[in-house]
Amino acid sequence: MTGPTAAADRPVRFEDPARNAAYWDRIRRIVDAAPPLTDEQRAIIRTAFHQPKERRSA
Repeated sequence: MTGPTAAADRPVRFEDPARNAAYWDRIRRIVDAAPPLTDEQRAIIRTAFHQPKERRSA
């Protein structure tokens, strides 16, 4: 995600546009440097976000 459209989709972390851009550039560098997720890690994340409705309301 790069370009003006990608920037518009991101939440504003800091009111100062330069500081906000620097923050998101840092996040992008960290994500780009991270190793890819394993299938097991993906499964754990999916499980965390796909809880049964009864469990979410508890």
